[in-house]
Amino acid sequence: METKLLAFVGCLNREAPYFQGARGKGLVVYCFDEQTLEAELICETEGVDNPTFLSVSTDGRRVYANSEVFVWGEGLVTAFAFDRERGELQHINMRPSMGSITAHNMVTRDGSKLLVANYAMGDGGPDQSLVVYGIREDGGLTEPLASVMHHGSGPNKERQERSHAHSFTEMVQGNIAIACDLGLDQLISYRIGDDGGLERLSEVAMPQGSGPRHLALDPKGRFGFVTNELDSTISSLRLDATNGQMELLDTQPAVPADARADNHCADIQISPDGRFVYASNRGHDSIVIHAVDQDSGMLSLVGHVPCGGATPRKITLTPSGNTLLSANQNGDCIAIFRRDAESGMLRDTGRTIEVGTPMCIKFAVCPA
Repeated sequence: METKLLAFVGCLNREAPYFQGARGKGLVVYCFDEQTLEAELICETEGVDNPTFLSVSTDGRRVYANSEVFVWGEGLVTAFAFDRERGELQHINMRPSMGSITAHNMVTRDGSKLLVANYAMGDGGPDQSLVVYGIREDGGLTEPLASVMHHGSGPNKERQERSHAHSFTEMVQGNIAIACDLGLDQLISYRIGDDGGLERLSEVAMPQGSGPRHLALDPKGRFGFVTNELDSTISSLRLDATNGQMELLDTQPAVPADARADNHCADIQISPDGRFVYASNRGHDSIVIHAVDQDSGMLSLVGHVPCGGATPRKITLTPSGNTLLSANQNGDCIAIFRRDAESGMLRDTGRTIEVGTPMCIKFAVCPA
């Protein structure tokens, strides 16, 4: 099995009042050897502001980076080509995101479109919650194909004063995507047309004041698992890939009860076999592990592991599922863990990749 991977890391390089410093350079690419845990710097570029989230094409030749800049009424989404032979990032084009605080993007499973979620703060500007772009043959982004705006609020007056779309994730079977709206305490599903159009299908109410953030999908497409940022919980849902219907099944704590008030959940990942989910806790500075009942989708706690730094914003499993990396935003490092496939537990290897303010990490297979 191939052990060398391309690791694309987005790092904060522009101050924002809700982040604790910006010590990164922008977008960084490493060759990561999963066997030896060595990371070799290939290239980096400062030609993108605050790439807090990014997606990478399956072959690692295209990168799509969100720019999340506090003072802008619109964010940006920038397309890069990664030249595997030269080891260079090359700018293709950029598009306005049609909303502020651009939080998440995803390449559709057929590679034809990019889905974008705008968290949004304040009012004014285009203020679109979700946007769909086409992907050109050269990897560049087309003009927006479609967008929608969410309306409403939640019970937390400070954090849920309006809609805050935090992620937009296509289901395993394709053609339907689910938005997590932190401000509305809702998950909302949309059918994606061939032309990029969005048809709203259904919504499901999450626990009041929970603040759903990110979604991980069971490999068979039966279940979804959501980190709830505001009340530090994880929810499981049953999904119907034919019509986008969602049923809330279960909600479990992500941290011990005495830590919950100081914590905000962030990312969530699922093992390749669908048996375990992993979520990052900012404040408790841990990764929580839950086992997934394969028949019911219910969760049961396996344990908590310190994240190896501070403020684990994004966690990522390697394609093999044997290794988990935690981008520790305020620890200026990416901590490396080995994963036991049978028990689901993580072991801190003590190895790290030192990098300023890492916000997101994504993998692709490394060239030979």
